[in-house]
Amino acid sequence: MSLHLFKPALPQFSKDVAERSEMWGEARARLLQRHQIMSSEILPAFSETSNVERKQDLNEDQEENQKPGLGEGFEPISKRQMKKIMKQKQWEEQRELRKQKRKEKRKRKQLERQCQLESNSEGSDRKRIRRDVVYSPLRLIIDCSFDSLMVLKDIKKLHKQIQRCYAENRRALHPVQFYLTSHGGQLKKNMDENDKGWVNWKDIHIKPEHYSEFIQKEDLVYLTSDSPNVLKELDESKAYVIGGLVDHNHHKGLTYKQASEHGIDHAQLPLGNFVKMNSRKVLAINHVFEIILEYLETRDWQEAFFTILPQRKGAVPTDKACESSSHDKKFTRVEGGLNSDSSEEENRNELDSPHKEEKQDKENSTESTVNSILH
Repeated sequence: MSLHLFKPALPQFSKDVAERSEMWGEARARLLQRHQIMSSEILPAFSETSNVERKQDLNEDQEENQKPGLGEGFEPISKRQMKKIMKQKQWEEQRELRKQKRKEKRKRKQLERQCQLESNSEGSDRKRIRRDVVYSPLRLIIDCSFDSLMVLKDIKKLHKQIQRCYAENRRALHPVQFYLTSHGGQLKKNMDENDKGWVNWKDIHIKPEHYSEFIQKEDLVYLTSDSPNVLKELDESKAYVIGGLVDHNHHKGLTYKQASEHGIDHAQLPLGNFVKMNSRKVLAINHVFEIILEYLETRDWQEAFFTILPQRKGAVPTDKACESSSHDKKFTRVEGGLNSDSSEEENRNELDSPHKEEKQDKENSTESTVNSILH
């Protein structure tokens, strides 16, 4: 087929292309016009929202800069830290109020003390008592060389009895020269753990050495209930030793044996001359200590015994005990049912008390020690 057949169609094709391009141009122009109209309507609103967001960001930055504790290069503060800062601020604001409350409390206490001094004619206040103190030259020693013979439970009881002795000596009108010798081992460990304030105790000599190393043998008197010697008066030039042993009678006569072997004078308190008890004449360490302090004040053994001995001991004066025993004998003669042997057996039973009762006595005496220290 020859090419001249297509020549008439070419002008028509070019005409169609031109028309279509013109239509596309008009459509494009209309789209651009619509876009301009929409952009002119949207841009002001968008600019307003962007401005608001910028202002909020600036305000947040200012607030963060005003927070306490923040600086350049620091992370934001957590809620917990903010709570601490607020509490600290509140504490500082209430400083003056706390000062005022403390002043009012001090004034109230001063008024209470003044009222107490005025109402108490005997002057039981400690400061008034301490003005009348006259120190005794008598030396009173607690021998703590029996540490290895006691279990921890007994060591704790010994510690409490020593606390009681220290407290009573500090309150006494005639305090003695208090010595604590052979201090170490379990006792020292227990005191370090449970009573760290012992290192600040006053008016006491705490020594790791044995008492025989710094006190002459001629000045020593060992107080033991097993001694046949009965103490009549206290020689204030002597040094009296109390055995620091809590053993519940597992080592009977040990202190007496030790004093005899070392050639040290020994004696027992004149308890049997003034007192009849339902238990054995073995007293707690703090009871012996307090009886001596009381005797130095009153110079009366009977008054000292009945002031210190607890009621559970069943202590009665010997004269009343004799009257009651004579009355019992008369009654037995009338009835004719008992003889003298049975009465002797009853006396022996009264002297030999059960170990449980003695154990309870010691436990009660040590339990009261802490309360006396705190008060």
